[in-house]
Amino acid sequence: MSISKYKILNQAKDYFSKSDFKNALEKFAVVLQNFPNSKEAYNSVILSEMAMSGEGGAEALFDYYEILKEEDKEQADVIMSDILQNMDGSLEKLSQVFAEPLRDRLEFEDGILYKDFKAIIDEGESFKETFENIMFSTRVIITQKEDFVDFLDNLIENGFADMALTYLENALSIYPSDELLRKLLKKLAKGKKIEN
Repeated sequence: MSISKYKILNQAKDYFSKSDFKNALEKFAVVLQNFPNSKEAYNSVILSEMAMSGEGGAEALFDYYEILKEEDKEQADVIMSDILQNMDGSLEKLSQVFAEPLRDRLEFEDGILYKDFKAIIDEGESFKETFENIMFSTRVIITQKEDFVDFLDNLIENGFADMALTYLENALSIYPSDELLRKLLKKLAKGKKIEN
C-alpha cells in the first residue's frame, strides 16, 4: 500500500500547528519510514521531538521552516538541516547549565544564550555595558528569529550600528528575501545618513 506523502505531511503539519506534537511526530515518522530520503520528514521529526521535550525554540523554528519552504523548498531543507545539526548536542549541554546561577553562565563554553543575556539586562544592567563586557570573550547564542531581531535593534539603539550591519549582512546573505531583516537594514541605513 502506498501512502500519500503530501497528505500525511499536511496532516502532520496541522497537528504541529495545533501543538499536538505527539500526533505530529507519529505522522512525520510514517512519512520518513516510507520515504527515508525525505529531508522535510526528517527535520520535522526532530522539531516534533524538540517540541515534545518542551524545547522553546522548536515552534519558532518550525514556523520559520514553513516560511523558508514557500521561497525555496530544497534550500529550506538544507538550511533547516544545518540549523538542527548545529543545535544538536548543544541543547543537552545547555539543559545542564540552566541550574547554575546567571553570572556563572556567562563563562559557559564562550557563549551565552540571548535569553540569559536579556535576563541580565532585565535585572537593571545596561545593554551597552553588558555587551561591551562580553563581546570579545563571549558569543551571544541566538536560537530564535525574534531574539535576533531584538538583538539587532538593541545594537542599533546602543551605538553598535557597524556591528549590527555586519550581523545583518551575514544574515541577509543566508536569507536574502527576509522582510524583517530588510526592514532593519533600511532602519540602519537611515541611522547612518543621520550620523554623516
